[in-house]
Amino acid sequence: MKLKAKIREIKGSKVKNLRKSGQIPAVLYGEGVKNLNLSLDEKEFSKVFKEAGESTILDLEVENEGTKNVLIYDVQLDPVSDRLIHADLYQVDMTKEVTTEVPLVFEGESQAVKEGGILVKNMHEVEVSALPKNLPHEIKVDLSLLATLDDVIKIVDLKLPEGVKIEASEDEIVASVTPPRSEEELEALSSETTVDVESVKVESEEKKKEKEEETEKE
Repeated sequence: MKLKAKIREIKGSKVKNLRKSGQIPAVLYGEGVKNLNLSLDEKEFSKVFKEAGESTILDLEVENEGTKNVLIYDVQLDPVSDRLIHADLYQVDMTKEVTTEVPLVFEGESQAVKEGGILVKNMHEVEVSALPKNLPHEIKVDLSLLATLDDVIKIVDLKLPEGVKIEASEDEIVASVTPPRSEEELEALSSETTVDVESVKVESEEKKKEKEEETEKE
């Protein structure tokens, strides 16, 4: 996948104007390379990030600086609009292993779940180490391994591409199935979440009366 970037001269609070023009600020860094302040086209970067995530090597074409192999290391989102507002890009050495997070994709059907069990996902991503060219975009989890309530899927059960190592214990549980809730448990849960409307109403009336009394005193 490819991504284009330009050297960015704008810094500090002035990057607001950059974002208004459809660009987002970014920083490129890596071991033994100089840091570069960049600007990226927001629409192009959003599309690439959605497809590549943080575990796919990109060909970054930097204006007047050539093409570099990079990972999207981190992104920042606007807390209100949820738009991308900043990106950290990491330049990798294709001859050295890198460590990054790779998402897990759960697929297939669990017989235990079909019979009423509740699927529990203990992990949604795993940390892996590999040469950049071997980094997987995702790792699949076969839910058909959960045939009974006693079955679990562990790290050791995951099928990995050649040259990829997960940085976690083989015995760590990725997914399991718990028994369905009994009627008694469901009733207890329902009673705990039921709001006592009358109590709320009485409390509201008392607060209203207190406010009226304070107003009269003033």
